[in-house]
Order: sequence, then structure tokens, then C-alpha cells
Amino acid sequence: MGEADQQPAGLKLSVMGLEAGEPTTVAEMVTDPRARRMWWIRVSMYIAFVIAGQSAATLLGRLYYAKGGNSKWMASLVECGGFPVLIPLYILTKKNSPPANSNSNSTSPVSLPILTLAYTVMGILIAGFSLLYSVGLMYLPVSTYSLISASQLGFNALFSFFINSQKITAYILNSLVLLTLSSILLVFENPSSAESSQSGSSRRNFAIGFLSTVGASVGYGLLLTLTEFFFEKVVRRRTFKVVVDVLVYPPAVASAAVVAGLFGSGEWKGIGKEMEGFELGKASYVMTLVWTAVCWQVFSIGCVGLIFEVSSLFSNVIGTFGLPVVPILAVVTFRDEMGGLKVIAMVLAVWGFVSYLYQHYLDDRDDSRSKFESDGGRSSGGGDDQETLGDGLLV
Repeated sequence: MGEADQQPAGLKLSVMGLEAGEPTTVAEMVTDPRARRMWWIRVSMYIAFVIAGQSAATLLGRLYYAKGGNSKWMASLVECGGFPVLIPLYILTKKNSPPANSNSNSTSPVSLPILTLAYTVMGILIAGFSLLYSVGLMYLPVSTYSLISASQLGFNALFSFFINSQKITAYILNSLVLLTLSSILLVFENPSSAESSQSGSSRRNFAIGFLSTVGASVGYGLLLTLTEFFFEKVVRRRTFKVVVDVLVYPPAVASAAVVAGLFGSGEWKGIGKEMEGFELGKASYVMTLVWTAVCWQVFSIGCVGLIFEVSSLFSNVIGTFGLPVVPILAVVTFRDEMGGLKVIAMVLAVWGFVSYLYQHYLDDRDDSRSKFESDGGRSSGGGDDQETLGDGLLV
């Protein structure tokens, strides 16, 4: 492996830019204000997708359980079954994608068995943590659920450090600590009666919910790391088609596994009765599930986009930043009580988020300064010099 292959995954090229004729080298992207501006627009859009999708989907998941839903397999299916909304986009990318050998600089196409194995592994992980998260949300208060879910950030950082050589700086470590603390504070809030009824009073149910959510956090952190590894080391191509493939194939595998679990467990027999007993009515039952699936799909698009543009750790930081947003929105939606700890948690989350962005601002500034102060800017130099200007470059 060359030096560029050993760099942490902070350096990402444009998803859309490569197909639109935008700059494709680091040197060009540093000196092109338009490329830099478009990159920030894309990342901002993905951040909005992650926070909005996660918040809405979690609230709808809570609504499902609160109003009479009790199928963990159905709740799992809506987490991974929203991929059909991307099928038109998938067909479009298939139709417009150039042949693999049309570009002499492109990497060799990945063999079908390797792609099948990669998508299957990711799909099984998605199915697994979707089921575990559903069990956790069924048995735990939302505040406790958010606390344990924040552990996914630590697992992702650990996996990224060993698998993707992610650099952990002081500012990134500070961000991880603050974001984790912001969610830990939520557990000290007194749960509402609705949360208490959902969580169950027995120690056994609490233990099941706790272990399930921890296991889901491990799986989710591993999935983000493996997705980044897939982009960097397996396909090694910067195309929009690759992103769409990751958003379609693994969720399809996961949905098949969850549907098999739904029928194998016999829970499908109670879906009709569950729909009849849903407090908001049959139509609301269906719409709750449909919009939960759509919101999780929006969240997935944002996550994969951030992994592709920045890194899996950054994607998880944004997801964790959104966790304290859920209790805030619950105040408006479910009339939950807003305590001082929730306000402090939100402040810490914003602080941690800014700390992480500041680290990338420093990387951007240092790399840009190094570029412009170098002899001749090296803009006409070899490809190796252009690809190793620095770690964590934001363009």
C-alpha cells in the first residue's frame, strides 16, 4: 500500500462531482472555491437528513409502541424496509452509469462474489441491530434508550481506529466525550408515565432492553466502519452509483431476513389484531409504519452520504448529536416534561459537535496553507503528492 492508502478516512472526493466534471484531485479541490462550496452544501444536506430522519423515526417508533403496537419484527422491518423508495433512482444510475472500462484511470471492477459477500454481511448486520434496537425501544424509557445508544459512538471510534486507521485528535476525543456525556445526562431525568409503561417494571425486561441496545450499538458502530472500509478498500470508486448500491442492496438483504423472522416467529398472525386495536385507527397504524420507514431511509441516505464525503466517525458524531434532539421534540409532540438536564444535554451536544467541526477546520486551514506555501503549489506535480496533502481535509 502507498502512503495515500494509509491516510485516515478524512479525505473524501465528491459523490456527484466526479460525474459532473468537477475537480478530481486534492490540489484542484483546495484551490477551487466552487468545489469547496458544493462540498459544504452536500455535507450540510446530509447532516439535516441524519438529524431530521433519526428524530422523526424515533418519535414515530415511540408512537407505534405507545398506541398499541407490540411487534418487534414489524418495528424492525420499518427500520430497514424503506429502500424501495430509491428504486427509481437506482434504475436511473444503472441506465446512466458508464462501462467499467470506459475510464482508463478507473479501478478494476469488483468481482460479483466479493460484492455479494459484502452486501450480505452488511445486510445481516442491519437486520440484527434493527431487531435489537426495536427490543430496546420496547422495554426501555426513551431517555435510557438514548443513553445506551450513544455508546455506538465509542464502538465506532474503536472499530475505525483499528480497521480504518482513523486519527483520534484531542478535539475529536473532546467531541466524543461531550456527545457521550450529553446522552448520559438524559438517564437522570425522571421518565414520564408513558415511558415507564413502555419500559416495563420488571428487572428482566430492563436487562433484556439494556443488553439488546448495547448489542445494537456494537453492530451499528461496526456497520459504519465496514461501510467506510467498503468505499475505501473494496470498490475504491467515487461514483453516485456506488452510494445508491449501498443504500439498496444491504437493506434488501436485511428486509428479507426480517421478513423471514416475522413469519418464522408467528408474529405475522397478530398483525391484523394489532391493527384493529391501534388507538389511532387502522389508517393511522399503516401511515405510522410507512412514514417510520421513510424517515429511517432519509436517515440512512444521510449516514451513507457522510461516510462517503467525510468518515464513518463523523457520520456517527452527527447521529449522536441528534440523540438529545429527540427528548426536546418529545416535549412538543408528546407534552413530555422539559427538565434542566435536557437543556444541559443539548448544550453539551452542540459543544461536542462544534469541537469536531473545529478539528476539521484546523485540518483544512493547515492543508490549504501547506498547499499555497509550497514551491509552485505542486499543482502540476505527480498524483502521489496531490493525494497526500494531509489528513482530514475538508473541501
